[in-house]
Amino acid sequence: MSMSISLDGDDEVVSAINTTPLVDVMLVLLIIFLITIPVVTQTIPLDLPKETNQPRITKPENINLSVDKDGGVYWNDQRVGNTERLVEKLKQIAVTDPQPEVQIRGDGSARYEHVGRVVLACQRAGIVKIGFITEPPPRG
Repeated sequence: MSMSISLDGDDEVVSAINTTPLVDVMLVLLIIFLITIPVVTQTIPLDLPKETNQPRITKPENINLSVDKDGGVYWNDQRVGNTERLVEKLKQIAVTDPQPEVQIRGDGSARYEHVGRVVLACQRAGIVKIGFITEPPPRG
């Protein structure tokens, strides 16, 4: 630390930042975190279920509804004209016992309202089992 004495009485401005208070605060925060982390990590010992990802096997009786990015709906690779036609076809399937599962595949760039219309059509027809088919994330 250098000090200079000015003879003419002008005080010089010190342009260096005093970091001592900053270091003090950081040390106090470090001590607080070191004390509280073991308290937070102590929990009740539980045997949690392990994650398993089993791909669903598409049964022939399941119905695959696909929604493309423009809102077009496809019933097992055949285009369905409009929502009312879809509801009619779903009502015919809804009365079977056991009721097949409807699996909806929506394009990633499709608007939510297009997929929502298909879900609403399933509800109007009385379909109980509705599932969504997604692509698993890449491994590695």
